[in-house]
Amino acid sequence: MAVQQWSDNVLLADLGDDPHFSDDLTALVDQCTQNPRLDVLLNFANVTYLNSSNIAKLLKLRKVVQIGNERKLKLAGISRHVWGLFLVTGLDRIFDTVEDVPTGLALLQMQQ
Repeated sequence: MAVQQWSDNVLLADLGDDPHFSDDLTALVDQCTQNPRLDVLLNFANVTYLNSSNIAKLLKLRKVVQIGNERKLKLAGISRHVWGLFLVTGLDRIFDTVEDVPTGLALLQMQQ
């Protein structure tokens, strides 16, 4: 995973499939726990599937960023296959998704 400190308060994370997905989200949870002023944009462009462990990690990151830190978490570039899983599981209703990374970065900057 490549994590970029895109601005003072925005992290951009390029995710990939497992086994890296879970490890990357664990690292992000730790980073956001240590710095509660971070908004996060997750780029799903290279993610082709999710399993229950991945979903649990996403929910934990959401809890830390949105609920605990009261910051923004956005997901970008979700493939059609992964989006289908979001629809079936109801994740589409709890995560804020955007079409692509530039849109997500612009929205995070505007909402600060």
